[in-house]
Amino acid sequence: MMGTESTGAMRVLAGLLEARTGQQLAANRMWRIETALKPLLKAHQLGTLEDLVSQLLGTKNRELLDEVIDALLNNESSFFRDLSTFSMIERSLLPHIGVIRKQPQLRIWCAGCSIGQEALSLAMLIKKQAEIWRGWRVQILATDISSGAIARAKSGLYSQMEVQRGLGVTELLRWFEPAGDDWRVSRELLDMIDYRVDNLLEPALPTGGYDLILCRNVLLYFSLELRQKVFGNLTRFAASDGHLVLGAGETVIGQTDDFIASRQFRGSYERRLPGAAVQGLPAASGRY
Repeated sequence: MMGTESTGAMRVLAGLLEARTGQQLAANRMWRIETALKPLLKAHQLGTLEDLVSQLLGTKNRELLDEVIDALLNNESSFFRDLSTFSMIERSLLPHIGVIRKQPQLRIWCAGCSIGQEALSLAMLIKKQAEIWRGWRVQILATDISSGAIARAKSGLYSQMEVQRGLGVTELLRWFEPAGDDWRVSRELLDMIDYRVDNLLEPALPTGGYDLILCRNVLLYFSLELRQKVFGNLTRFAASDGHLVLGAGETVIGQTDDFIASRQFRGSYERRLPGAAVQGLPAASGRY
């Protein structure tokens, strides 16, 4: 049974995570703290979580705090995660954007990109659709609050287990080359993506106009108030006819009236036109 001191230390660490990132750890997931921080404790020669908290609170060690936050963040991801979503994007949504855009420019934002598999999956789809995007300026922005995750993404280096998760043999041999026991993604794909450390609660991004925003399996960990704040930021950076894709367990219902479920592209959401009513919510008040 966990001691009172350990429980107190976990609460402090969970509070630091929420204060820095907005992500909340449910009581039944507190066990993740000890598991995630074991390697860090060993690296810094600290015996317990209480010793770690004493270090953090006593010395105001910013670098150590950054390491703790990185370790506690859930960077779970895989290539072509939720294949039906990527099939919809490939077969329907991207070709639709290619038809309606007056300017040959495609802008995509992967928010909460983890170590890069989602952004690379999109880059592969775009390369596969070379006929559609020939002559276009394609921009893929991929952001995550974890500096460690972004560093991994920029390296383009993935383990055997990571490439086996969602990546077919054809894509692996076409876009990756062996690097010792690991695999390195081609520079051609990596150069398509602009990886940045950024915070969804206070994004420091370029002016909006993103045709497609993916923010999947991120909002699950936020309070209702913070989810609403994030949706406000996503709205601000979405094109007027832009599309938003969330995780399977996420929804806009009761969170925002700026996006509505797309009837044409199942599994995505569209920017709502000014004045249009949303099921269960009143019509817009003319803010946009």
